[in-house]
Amino acid sequence: MSTEQVIRRLAAIMVIDVVGYARLMGADESGTHLRLKTHRSERIEPAIRRRRGRLIKLTGDGAMIEFASAVDALSAAVEIQQAMIDANRDQPADTAIVLRIGLDFGDFIVDDNELYGDGVNIAVRLEAAAPAGGIVISANMRDAVAGRMKATFEDLGGLVLKNIDRPVGAFRVEWSAADWSGEAGKGASPSIAAALAAPPLPDKPSIAVLPFTNMSADPEQEYFTDGITEDIITEMSRFHEIFVIARNSTFTYKGRSVDVRLVATELGVRYVLEGSIRKAANRVRVTGQLIDALSGSHIWAERYDRVLKDIFAVQEELTRSIVRAIAPQILDADAEKIHRRRPEDLNAYEIAVRASAKAWDAWFKSDSGLRDAAIADAAAALAIDPRSTTALWALAFAQWQHLAFATAVDRAAAWREGMRAAELAIEIDRSFSSAHGMKGLLLAFSADHDRIDEALACAQRSYELNPHSMVALTALSFIEIVSGEPESAIEHLLEALRLSPRDPQRPTVLLNLAMASGCARRYADGVNYATLGIREAPGLATLYAHLAVNYVGLGEIAKARAALDESTRIAPGQVERSLAGFMFRKQEHQRRGTTFLRVAAGLEDPTAADALR
Repeated sequence: MSTEQVIRRLAAIMVIDVVGYARLMGADESGTHLRLKTHRSERIEPAIRRRRGRLIKLTGDGAMIEFASAVDALSAAVEIQQAMIDANRDQPADTAIVLRIGLDFGDFIVDDNELYGDGVNIAVRLEAAAPAGGIVISANMRDAVAGRMKATFEDLGGLVLKNIDRPVGAFRVEWSAADWSGEAGKGASPSIAAALAAPPLPDKPSIAVLPFTNMSADPEQEYFTDGITEDIITEMSRFHEIFVIARNSTFTYKGRSVDVRLVATELGVRYVLEGSIRKAANRVRVTGQLIDALSGSHIWAERYDRVLKDIFAVQEELTRSIVRAIAPQILDADAEKIHRRRPEDLNAYEIAVRASAKAWDAWFKSDSGLRDAAIADAAAALAIDPRSTTALWALAFAQWQHLAFATAVDRAAAWREGMRAAELAIEIDRSFSSAHGMKGLLLAFSADHDRIDEALACAQRSYELNPHSMVALTALSFIEIVSGEPESAIEHLLEALRLSPRDPQRPTVLLNLAMASGCARRYADGVNYATLGIREAPGLATLYAHLAVNYVGLGEIAKARAALDESTRIAPGQVERSLAGFMFRKQEHQRRGTTFLRVAAGLEDPTAADALR
């Protein structure tokens, strides 16, 4: 890191750990997990939010949190420990969750929202030196809080800590239960009182969309500004995977200067979207930012400039652009959070999310082992919660991949299991857009090859339920291509790229564009789309196969053979299945695609492609 890039800030670091975590888990795994989860949601996280802490790292048995204020950091630590003491009064000693906490205050290096410096290591070592149920702080922390809070400090002298080359002055914190039991509720303002009674975070990712701010002088612009906010809330609600706070709740904050973290606590959400709208002459500028309220970090920020011709058309386009941009950010952030958790700490929903993430990873890497891992995780989640639609979708997606890549041990059994999962997900939640799309994809791969109309109807229903979902759009466009409507597919896919140019599903969009271009005889476009897709997802074998088809369309046989060789190397079963015949309904598309692929494989003379171009 160059000197110019180094950013420093003064901060307090808190490290929390569970005493005897391995012993507790060994004696009662599920009970310990449930008690710790309850303590986190009811005691630890509320104290951190009240004191404006930012989560840096979360592990199965501990956490590291940053505070801008030393007083806030130690106050949160004492509140947590006193709340734990109160909660454990009726809990048997051998099953009680007991914490140790260590804190340091100093100058830290900030890089990509992480903190670095001796203070991080000091806080970790002080936590290890703390007694069960106690708090140990550094001399720096004691100096910063002395005389400013109801606590006393026992001097432990200079402690020799591992990996610290000098003794560190340390103090054990002592406090009166009378001063801190229920302290958070004493004399609280209405807003803080509401925060203390805040609902717990839902299992799924949760968001509140605050009323966008009208930055224009024209009060009439309020209608446009409120309309954008309301539309975003409505359209975000189409995502089955995200919990969205209703308009009536978020609009109570309209016109108020608010602390995003307090809003998130009061509403019981993890993410908050806020923004502003400025109109000048015939142009409008919309800015938005998505904030992880627990950590305080910005997940996404964007600015949109539009010419204001048809105000309703502009409002619709801006809404669709914002929703398509932020939904993947929320889902990816939550999946990453779950990825960092210990496997033994995960509940049914989190295991299902992990299954979904593995299924996507399997798709982009053309990896059969990851498909099986996704299926195993989905089964584990369903064993706990048989009505988990997230797990059912992941199971259907992984089995569909086994069909598409020709890696199923038993194709009929894979198809049946995938269909059962998709249909059960729809039965449980008929508004679950992605389940309808997955059912359509599975119907397109049915053994009798005679259910394309039914598949297309399912995909269209998926798109109607959530036109902002890339899963719905790519399923619809794929089935449109298979059913003989490549031009319609291209129109949908290009709109998706324009509205969400950085979407994680871009490689799938580019794959479908390459496939549709080959059917529409737009071979140069097909080569460009496939090449772009390969840059972003070099493990997705199908991209190379359709690159080969489009190269044959251009008469570049050597390049076609090289592309198909790479596809065969990555996913030989898929290429072998395609060589036997593409699944296009239109005979013209079927014959051209299959012949071009066989030419690329060297199974037919290049002249066989001449009459079909």
